Amino acid sequence: MSKVKYLVLGAGIAFANNAEAADGKALYTAKMCQTCHGAEGKAPIMDAYPKINGQNKTYLLNQMKDIKSGARANGMSMAMKAMVANVSDAELEAIADYLSKVK
Repeated sequence: MSKVKYLVLGAGIAFANNAEAADGKALYTAKMCQTCHGAEGKAPIMDAYPKINGQNKTYLLNQMKDIKSGARANGMSMAMKAMVANVSDAELEAIADYLSKVK
């Protein structure tokens, strides 16, 4: 394998490790999730917004991805579509992981 291939492979591994190491709690705040869902996803500002703390990680991730892609467009999901538009899948996964562990 050439040096260039090793460099690209190494950069890809480093990126994957950084994505895995993303801090879901910090992302939850940075991406303004608490604006509607409250601190730690425990206290939504309106009854129409769900409490999202302690939910199953896969469920949370699938819901966020479906809202982002437009596969889910019911209820209040249109309000959230703009919020997740610029959130990467790795960031969504980190946020879902964090929320799934909040009791």
